Amino acid sequence: MMRVAIVGAGGMAKAHAGCYANIPGAKVVGVCDIRPDAAESLASAHGAQAFGDLDSMLKAAKPDLVDVCVPTPWHAEYVLEAARAGLKGIVVEKPMARTVEQCDEIIAACNRGGVPLFVAHVLRFFPEFAAAREQVLAGAVGTPVTVRTRRGGPFPRAWENWYGRPDWSGGCILDLIIHDFDWLRWTFGDVERVYAKGLVGAAAPGQEMERDYALVTLRFRSGVIGHVEGTWADPGGFKVAFEVAGTEGLLEFNFNQPAGVPYVAAVQSSGGTGPGVAVPESPVAVSPYQLELEHFLNALETGTAPCVTPEDGREAVRIALAALESIETGAPVTL
Repeated sequence: MMRVAIVGAGGMAKAHAGCYANIPGAKVVGVCDIRPDAAESLASAHGAQAFGDLDSMLKAAKPDLVDVCVPTPWHAEYVLEAARAGLKGIVVEKPMARTVEQCDEIIAACNRGGVPLFVAHVLRFFPEFAAAREQVLAGAVGTPVTVRTRRGGPFPRAWENWYGRPDWSGGCILDLIIHDFDWLRWTFGDVERVYAKGLVGAAAPGQEMERDYALVTLRFRSGVIGHVEGTWADPGGFKVAFEVAGTEGLLEFNFNQPAGVPYVAAVQSSGGTGPGVAVPESPVAVSPYQLELEHFLNALETGTAPCVTPEDGREAVRIALAALESIETGAPVTL
């Protein structure tokens, strides 16, 4: 039995806890959160203990695996603490950390402790994205030339309005379309240059955002050009789309676009004001969130490497931060 302890009790923590409940051989044994009521609510729903800090949870619950689902600025702090505990594994929600330097610290600490780390880039487990990658690699569109992705919906609301604080969340670039950065790099290879425009830099220092939008252009080393659009300013609901154009054809997908079948993303309450955070869903029998966690647990059991490496998590953060730098400077950023 894999004993799982979850750090955080917000929307993604609830989603992960629900997945573990459906995975044979996994059991949530502890939940910690600085909000006692939130920790107790999630813990009691899964027959686990509630804690106010990770150290107490590690000592009392004795988990095999820690799953970090707190806001981005605290990812590094909790992963580094967990890496010293001699665990079988650590899961951290995307983005891996708030800075590349923090990503490097995490990788080094996990390597020193011999603790496998899985960065939860769930897009790889959505069947439409996995199938699109398979078709691209099989040559279905010939040689890829351009790729466009779009992702977003209304502005998310959560604890302390942390999404609205650019220095915490990194806006829709670091928190939202980092999904696409990881999938694009997984599919088309490394990125060599980034250019972006967006609203994240429009707010005055210390001012909280009420909306965000970004358009990021990526040049891959392969020569493919990517256009990545992200929005937290769409009142029409959460939407996802992509198209891949190549020398032999066009591959296209639309989720909840006007011409598609209406399908609303789940809204997970995070304890803040407003409706919460849109969590993309899939109508398949097994949730992609469950598939990613099952994948990591299986990797731990078999001693194999998971498909998302710590270095993959770091590179997605590096691309996102390059886009934020490009918005700030008005110039392209070479990686």
